[in-house]
Amino acid sequence: MDVRDGFVGTIGNTPLIRLGRLSAETGCEILGKAEFLNPGGSVKDRAARYIIEDAERRGVLKPGGTVVEGTAGNTGIGLAHICAARGYRCIIVIPDTQSPEKMDLLRTLGADVRPVPAVPYRDAGNYQKVAGRLAAATDNAIWANQFDNPVNRQAHYETTGPELWRQTDGRIDAFVCATGTGGTPAGVARYLKERSPRVKITLADPHGSGLYSYVRTGEIHLEGKSITEGIGNSRLTANLAGTPIDDAVRVDDPTCVRMVYRLLREEGLFVGGSTGINVAAAVEVARQLGPGHVIATLLCDRGSLYAARLFNRDWLNANGLDPER
Repeated sequence: MDVRDGFVGTIGNTPLIRLGRLSAETGCEILGKAEFLNPGGSVKDRAARYIIEDAERRGVLKPGGTVVEGTAGNTGIGLAHICAARGYRCIIVIPDTQSPEKMDLLRTLGADVRPVPAVPYRDAGNYQKVAGRLAAATDNAIWANQFDNPVNRQAHYETTGPELWRQTDGRIDAFVCATGTGGTPAGVARYLKERSPRVKITLADPHGSGLYSYVRTGEIHLEGKSITEGIGNSRLTANLAGTPIDDAVRVDDPTCVRMVYRLLREEGLFVGGSTGINVAAAVEVARQLGPGHVIATLLCDRGSLYAARLFNRDWLNANGLDPER
Protein backbone atom coordinates (compact mmCIF):
# COMPACT_ATOMS: atom_id res chain seq x y z
CA MET A 1 0.00 0.00 0.00
CA ASP A 2 1.14 3.55 -0.74
CA VAL A 3 0.52 5.10 2.71
CA ARG A 4 2.14 8.16 4.34
CA ASP A 5 3.05 8.06 8.02
CA GLY A 6 0.75 10.65 9.61
CA PHE A 7 1.06 14.42 9.29
CA VAL A 8 4.87 14.39 9.30
CA GLY A 9 5.05 11.74 6.60
CA THR A 10 3.02 13.96 4.29
CA ILE A 11 5.46 16.88 4.38
CA GLY A 12 7.54 17.54 1.26
CA ASN A 13 7.71 16.06 -2.24
CA THR A 14 5.39 18.81 -3.44
CA PRO A 15 4.72 19.11 -7.19
CA LEU A 16 6.41 21.59 -9.49
CA ILE A 17 3.84 23.57 -11.49
CA ARG A 18 4.48 25.26 -14.83
CA LEU A 19 2.98 28.76 -14.82
CA GLY A 20 1.68 28.77 -18.37
CA ARG A 21 0.87 32.42 -19.09
CA LEU A 22 4.05 33.77 -17.53
CA SER A 23 6.16 31.12 -19.25
CA ALA A 24 4.66 32.08 -22.60
CA GLU A 25 5.25 35.80 -21.97
CA THR A 26 8.92 35.39 -21.05
CA GLY A 27 9.93 32.49 -23.28
CA CYS A 28 11.25 30.74 -20.17
CA GLU A 29 9.90 27.90 -18.10
CA ILE A 30 8.57 29.64 -14.96
CA LEU A 31 8.01 26.88 -12.42
CA GLY A 32 6.38 27.16 -9.01
CA LYS A 33 6.94 24.55 -6.32
CA ALA A 34 3.54 24.02 -4.73
CA GLU A 35 4.49 24.34 -1.07
CA PHE A 36 0.90 25.27 -0.22
CA LEU A 37 0.15 21.55 -0.72
CA ASN A 38 2.13 20.60 2.37
CA PRO A 39 -0.29 19.28 5.01
CA GLY A 40 -0.03 22.43 7.13
CA GLY A 41 -0.46 24.59 4.06
CA SER A 42 2.99 26.13 3.68
CA VAL A 43 6.70 25.67 3.05
CA LYS A 44 7.27 26.14 6.78
CA ASP A 45 6.09 22.60 7.51
CA ARG A 46 9.54 21.45 6.44
CA ALA A 47 11.42 23.50 9.02
CA ALA A 48 8.89 22.67 11.75
CA ARG A 49 9.40 18.96 11.17
CA TYR A 50 13.20 19.16 11.21
CA ILE A 51 13.33 21.37 14.30
CA ILE A 52 11.09 19.08 16.36
CA GLU A 53 12.74 15.85 15.18
CA ASP A 54 16.19 17.30 15.90
CA ALA A 55 15.15 18.25 19.45
CA GLU A 56 13.74 14.76 19.97
CA ARG A 57 16.94 13.09 18.74
CA ARG A 58 19.07 15.24 21.04
CA GLY A 59 16.81 14.47 23.99
CA VAL A 60 16.00 18.11 24.76
CA LEU A 61 12.31 17.70 23.91
CA LYS A 62 10.84 15.04 26.14
CA PRO A 63 7.35 13.47 26.21
CA GLY A 64 4.76 15.98 27.36
CA GLY A 65 7.11 18.87 26.67
CA THR A 66 6.44 22.32 25.24
CA VAL A 67 7.53 23.89 21.97
CA VAL A 68 7.77 27.69 22.04
CA GLU A 69 8.29 29.81 18.96
CA GLY A 70 8.15 33.40 17.79
CA THR A 71 6.65 33.40 14.33
CA ALA A 72 4.71 35.45 11.81
CA GLY A 73 2.39 32.46 11.50
CA ASN A 74 3.28 29.67 9.10
CA THR A 75 6.08 28.04 11.10
CA GLY A 76 3.78 28.20 14.10
CA ILE A 77 1.05 26.45 12.13
CA GLY A 78 3.42 23.64 11.17
CA LEU A 79 4.67 23.33 14.76
CA ALA A 80 1.11 23.31 16.14
CA HIS A 81 0.13 20.47 13.81
CA ILE A 82 3.14 18.36 14.78
CA CYS A 83 2.75 19.13 18.49
CA ALA A 84 -0.87 17.98 18.33
CA ALA A 85 0.22 14.77 16.60
CA ARG A 86 2.99 14.03 19.11
CA GLY A 87 1.46 15.21 22.36
CA TYR A 88 3.43 18.39 22.96
CA ARG A 89 2.15 21.73 24.17
CA CYS A 90 2.67 24.58 21.70
CA ILE A 91 3.09 28.26 22.61
CA ILE A 92 3.22 30.76 19.75
CA VAL A 93 4.37 34.36 20.20
CA ILE A 94 3.23 36.35 17.18
CA PRO A 95 3.32 40.04 16.16
CA ASP A 96 -0.13 41.55 16.56
CA THR A 97 0.05 42.88 12.98
CA GLN A 98 -0.31 39.43 11.46
CA SER A 99 -3.53 38.33 9.80
CA PRO A 100 -6.44 37.31 12.06
CA GLU A 101 -6.86 34.15 9.97
CA LYS A 102 -3.44 32.92 11.08
CA MET A 103 -4.14 33.57 14.75
CA ASP A 104 -7.55 31.90 14.59
CA LEU A 105 -6.09 28.85 12.86
CA LEU A 106 -3.31 28.54 15.42
CA ARG A 107 -5.84 28.57 18.24
CA THR A 108 -7.99 26.00 16.44
CA LEU A 109 -4.93 23.75 16.20
CA GLY A 110 -4.54 23.94 19.99
CA ALA A 111 -1.70 26.43 20.25
CA ASP A 112 -1.48 28.95 23.09
CA VAL A 113 -1.28 32.13 20.99
CA ARG A 114 0.30 35.20 22.55
CA PRO A 115 0.20 38.32 20.35
CA VAL A 116 2.75 41.02 21.15
CA PRO A 117 3.31 44.50 19.69
CA ALA A 118 5.28 44.49 16.45
CA VAL A 119 8.61 46.10 17.36
CA PRO A 120 12.08 45.91 15.75
CA TYR A 121 14.45 43.06 16.55
CA ARG A 122 16.66 45.40 18.57
CA ASP A 123 13.78 45.88 21.03
CA ALA A 124 13.59 43.49 24.00
CA GLY A 125 9.86 43.13 23.31
CA ASN A 126 10.42 41.73 19.81
CA TYR A 127 8.41 38.53 19.35
CA GLN A 128 11.50 36.39 18.77
CA LYS A 129 13.15 37.56 21.99
CA VAL A 130 9.94 37.16 23.96
CA ALA A 131 9.68 33.57 22.75
CA GLY A 132 13.25 32.83 23.79
CA ARG A 133 12.71 34.14 27.32
CA LEU A 134 9.42 32.29 27.62
CA ALA A 135 11.00 28.98 26.61
CA ALA A 136 13.84 29.47 29.10
CA ALA A 137 11.32 30.07 31.90
CA THR A 138 9.15 27.03 31.05
CA ASP A 139 9.91 23.54 32.34
CA ASN A 140 10.59 20.85 29.74
CA ALA A 141 10.40 23.35 26.88
CA ILE A 142 12.41 24.17 23.78
CA TRP A 143 12.65 27.36 21.78
CA ALA A 144 12.37 26.43 18.09
CA ASN A 145 14.36 29.56 17.17
CA GLN A 146 13.72 29.19 13.44
CA PHE A 147 15.71 32.31 12.52
CA ASP A 148 19.03 31.16 13.98
CA ASN A 149 18.61 27.40 14.30
CA PRO A 150 20.62 25.88 11.40
CA VAL A 151 18.33 22.85 11.37
CA ASN A 152 15.90 25.10 9.45
CA ARG A 153 18.48 25.49 6.69
CA GLN A 154 19.29 21.79 6.77
CA ALA A 155 15.64 20.91 6.11
CA HIS A 156 15.80 22.62 2.74
CA TYR A 157 19.28 21.34 1.92
CA GLU A 158 18.07 17.78 2.43
CA THR A 159 14.56 18.05 0.93
CA THR A 160 13.59 21.14 -1.10
CA GLY A 161 16.87 21.47 -2.98
CA PRO A 162 17.10 17.81 -4.04
CA GLU A 163 13.43 17.81 -5.05
CA LEU A 164 13.92 20.84 -7.32
CA TRP A 165 17.01 19.29 -8.93
CA ARG A 166 15.23 15.99 -9.54
CA GLN A 167 12.00 17.56 -10.78
CA THR A 168 13.83 19.72 -13.34
CA ASP A 169 16.18 16.88 -14.39
CA GLY A 170 19.04 19.17 -13.39
CA ARG A 171 18.01 21.75 -16.03
CA ILE A 172 17.27 24.50 -13.52
CA ASP A 173 19.02 27.76 -14.44
CA ALA A 174 17.82 29.96 -11.59
CA PHE A 175 16.14 29.74 -8.21
CA VAL A 176 14.28 32.80 -6.92
CA CYS A 177 13.04 33.08 -3.35
CA ALA A 178 11.99 35.62 -0.73
CA THR A 179 13.02 34.97 2.83
CA GLY A 180 12.33 35.79 6.44
CA THR A 181 14.36 33.31 8.49
CA GLY A 182 16.79 32.60 5.66
CA GLY A 183 16.35 28.84 5.91
CA THR A 184 14.78 28.19 2.52
CA PRO A 185 17.18 30.08 0.23
CA ALA A 186 20.16 29.03 2.35
CA GLY A 187 19.45 25.33 2.13
CA VAL A 188 18.29 25.29 -1.49
CA ALA A 189 21.12 27.52 -2.69
CA ARG A 190 23.78 25.39 -1.04
CA TYR A 191 22.40 22.20 -2.55
CA LEU A 192 21.91 23.58 -6.06
CA LYS A 193 25.30 25.30 -6.15
CA GLU A 194 26.96 22.00 -5.16
CA ARG A 195 25.25 20.29 -8.08
CA SER A 196 25.93 23.09 -10.55
CA PRO A 197 27.66 26.41 -9.76
CA ARG A 198 25.99 27.93 -12.85
CA VAL A 199 22.55 27.98 -11.14
CA LYS A 200 21.73 31.61 -10.40
CA ILE A 201 20.36 32.27 -6.91
CA THR A 202 18.28 35.45 -6.60
CA LEU A 203 16.78 36.76 -3.38
CA ALA A 204 13.36 38.41 -3.76
CA ASP A 205 12.69 41.12 -1.20
CA PRO A 206 9.80 43.46 -0.34
CA HIS A 207 10.17 47.09 0.66
CA GLY A 208 10.74 47.50 4.39
CA SER A 209 13.40 44.78 4.40
CA GLY A 210 17.15 45.28 4.40
CA LEU A 211 18.15 42.09 2.57
CA TYR A 212 18.00 43.55 -0.95
CA SER A 213 20.57 46.16 -0.01
CA TYR A 214 22.65 43.55 1.84
CA VAL A 215 22.97 41.40 -1.28
CA ARG A 216 23.66 44.40 -3.52
CA THR A 217 26.00 46.41 -1.23
CA GLY A 218 26.98 44.22 1.73
CA GLU A 219 25.14 46.52 4.14
CA ILE A 220 21.60 46.41 5.51
CA HIS A 221 19.49 49.48 4.73
CA LEU A 222 15.73 49.53 5.26
CA GLU A 223 13.54 51.52 2.89
CA GLY A 224 9.78 51.90 2.83
CA LYS A 225 7.26 49.36 4.04
CA SER A 226 5.20 46.45 2.73
CA ILE A 227 1.88 44.72 3.34
CA THR A 228 3.52 41.29 2.99
CA GLU A 229 3.80 39.05 6.03
CA GLY A 230 6.56 36.72 7.15
CA ILE A 231 9.24 37.80 4.66
CA GLY A 232 11.99 40.37 4.73
CA ASN A 233 14.30 41.11 7.64
CA SER A 234 16.25 43.88 9.31
CA ARG A 235 19.19 41.60 10.14
CA LEU A 236 21.28 38.77 8.74
CA THR A 237 20.14 35.59 10.45
CA ALA A 238 22.43 32.68 11.28
CA ASN A 239 20.56 30.62 8.69
CA LEU A 240 21.12 33.11 5.87
CA ALA A 241 24.74 33.96 6.72
CA GLY A 242 27.21 32.62 4.18
CA THR A 243 24.57 31.72 1.61
CA PRO A 244 25.77 31.91 -2.01
CA ILE A 245 23.38 34.54 -3.42
CA ASP A 246 24.12 36.01 -6.84
CA ASP A 247 21.62 38.86 -6.98
CA ALA A 248 18.50 40.38 -5.45
CA VAL A 249 15.26 41.80 -6.84
CA ARG A 250 13.04 44.20 -4.92
CA VAL A 251 9.29 43.92 -5.52
CA ASP A 252 6.86 46.64 -4.46
CA ASP A 253 3.36 46.06 -3.09
CA PRO A 254 1.43 47.01 -6.26
CA THR A 255 3.46 44.53 -8.31
CA CYS A 256 3.00 41.84 -5.66
CA VAL A 257 -0.77 42.33 -5.49
CA ARG A 258 -1.17 42.31 -9.28
CA MET A 259 0.78 39.05 -9.47
CA VAL A 260 -1.27 37.39 -6.72
CA TYR A 261 -4.47 38.19 -8.63
CA ARG A 262 -2.95 37.11 -11.95
CA LEU A 263 -2.07 33.73 -10.44
CA LEU A 264 -5.64 33.34 -9.23
CA ARG A 265 -7.31 34.37 -12.48
CA GLU A 266 -4.90 32.86 -14.99
CA GLU A 267 -3.64 29.76 -13.18
CA GLY A 268 -6.35 29.08 -10.60
CA LEU A 269 -3.77 29.36 -7.80
CA PHE A 270 -5.03 30.91 -4.56
CA VAL A 271 -1.82 32.03 -2.84
CA GLY A 272 -0.50 34.66 -0.46
CA GLY A 273 1.65 37.77 -0.79
CA SER A 274 5.03 36.06 -0.41
CA THR A 275 4.19 34.02 -3.50
CA GLY A 276 3.35 37.23 -5.35
CA ILE A 277 6.80 38.55 -4.45
CA ASN A 278 8.46 35.28 -5.53
CA VAL A 279 6.74 34.96 -8.88
CA ALA A 280 7.12 38.64 -9.79
CA ALA A 281 10.84 38.36 -9.06
CA ALA A 282 11.05 35.13 -11.07
CA VAL A 283 9.57 36.94 -14.07
CA GLU A 284 12.18 39.70 -13.66
CA VAL A 285 14.97 37.10 -13.58
CA ALA A 286 13.51 35.42 -16.69
CA ARG A 287 13.65 38.76 -18.52
CA GLN A 288 17.24 39.28 -17.39
CA LEU A 289 18.36 35.83 -18.56
CA GLY A 290 16.35 35.80 -21.78
CA PRO A 291 14.24 33.07 -23.42
CA GLY A 292 15.03 29.39 -23.06
CA HIS A 293 15.88 29.27 -19.35
CA VAL A 294 14.30 27.33 -16.49
CA ILE A 295 13.46 29.46 -13.43
CA ALA A 296 12.00 27.93 -10.28
CA THR A 297 10.44 29.60 -7.27
CA LEU A 298 8.12 28.71 -4.39
CA LEU A 299 4.34 29.01 -4.11
CA CYS A 300 4.65 29.46 -0.37
CA ASP A 301 1.21 29.24 1.22
CA ARG A 302 -2.56 29.50 0.77
CA GLY A 303 -4.44 32.69 0.05
CA SER A 304 -7.09 31.80 2.62
CA LEU A 305 -4.69 32.96 5.34
CA TYR A 306 -5.00 36.51 3.98
CA ALA A 307 -8.68 36.68 3.02
CA ALA A 308 -9.49 39.64 5.27
CA ARG A 309 -6.70 41.75 3.79
CA LEU A 310 -5.12 40.72 0.51
CA PHE A 311 -8.43 39.50 -0.92
CA ASN A 312 -10.55 42.24 0.62
CA ARG A 313 -11.14 45.11 -1.84
CA ASP A 314 -11.99 47.60 0.91
CA TRP A 315 -8.70 46.84 2.69
CA LEU A 316 -6.74 47.07 -0.56
CA ASN A 317 -8.38 50.38 -1.45
CA ALA A 318 -7.56 51.74 2.01
CA ASN A 319 -3.92 50.88 1.35
CA GLY A 320 -3.90 52.40 -2.12
CA LEU A 321 -3.66 49.05 -3.90
CA ASP A 322 -5.60 47.95 -6.99
CA PRO A 323 -5.15 44.46 -8.50
CA GLU A 324 -6.13 45.84 -11.91
CA ARG A 325 -3.36 48.46 -12.14
